[in-house]
Amino acid sequence: MRKYLTLVLTLFAGLAAATGHVSNISDSIEQLPENVVPAYTNPEKDTGNIPTTFPFQPPLVPHSIRGLQVTKNTNQCLGCHSPEVASTTGATRIPDSHFEDRDGKRTAGMAPRRYFCLQCHVQQADVNPIIQNKFDSVRERQGKGK
Repeated sequence: MRKYLTLVLTLFAGLAAATGHVSNISDSIEQLPENVVPAYTNPEKDTGNIPTTFPFQPPLVPHSIRGLQVTKNTNQCLGCHSPEVASTTGATRIPDSHFEDRDGKRTAGMAPRRYFCLQCHVQQADVNPIIQNKFDSVRERQGKGK
């Protein structure tokens, strides 16, 4: 019995040694390159704004966002929509609410929770639906129309 126990323990020790070094996941994440989207060029012609369908709906983006880079290091939306250049570019200015923290206090720059525009704002597209949409907006239910 002692021989078998020694043999089994030796096998387990050999298997443990054969697995090699277990790497720390935080080391490997820091070394990964960031995926970078190509530069934003040639936006499609502005098609106008689509009316909102529910209260507090974020406005839809009325132009193409293909190639628009919005990462932790770069936000190309700010190139046209920041308060400093919006009047020059003719783009809609970022509202003051995007410069307040969650307590309502004014921040020096854009609030971090509002930095990633595409979390709330999506590109509008004029396409035929794949399936019929039976959504009724609050305004339609209340008889106010759009």
